[in-house]
Amino acid sequence: MITNTIIFMTHQQNKHFNSYKEGLNLEILRRYCEEHGEERMFVRGETLENVGEPAQWVAFVEHGCFKYMVHDDEEGKDYCTGFAFEGEFVADFPYCLDGDASEVTIEADMPCQVRIISGAELQRLIDTDPAMAKMDLKILKNLFKMVYQRDLDHYRYTARGRYRRLLERCPQVVQMLSLKDIASFLNITPVYLSKIRSQITFEEAR
Repeated sequence: MITNTIIFMTHQQNKHFNSYKEGLNLEILRRYCEEHGEERMFVRGETLENVGEPAQWVAFVEHGCFKYMVHDDEEGKDYCTGFAFEGEFVADFPYCLDGDASEVTIEADMPCQVRIISGAELQRLIDTDPAMAKMDLKILKNLFKMVYQRDLDHYRYTARGRYRRLLERCPQVVQMLSLKDIASFLNITPVYLSKIRSQITFEEAR
């Protein structure tokens, strides 16, 4: 599902976390948010969007980190499906454009500072600016490719293989996230992830 993993990456350190960002230039949107967006602070655990409620916001993260959460009613568990780091945009896209019900809960993982605009405002920009309209289409196409690849990776690789690929793409991101959130993102238990980490550390030390 596209909205479960939407994170607009602009920070150089984490450039490989979301492959859909490749080939996109979001500077025009960043500048717009910085010039016209409202500055807001979020405490840890505060939500930007809540699942089932109308999605409304697009935010440029100046400081902090957000995570995307879905809930499994049968298991009674929350799963982390993506992250938005400093220097990125965060939104439940494209649902925020029309105020459709959010598919995810977007939660601050630490104190965050953002510049925020409404999804309706972004839609007006897309409708009136050909460059923004082209960017919108490119984002959707790249998002599909990224999410499709991630879905296939669950069949092509073991949990250990998926973790190794995550390490190769973005080691800095792995270091800054909690064990629990990484495990949730990989759809495994923290205990199993800890075991995988220990195995890899032991093999590299040999």
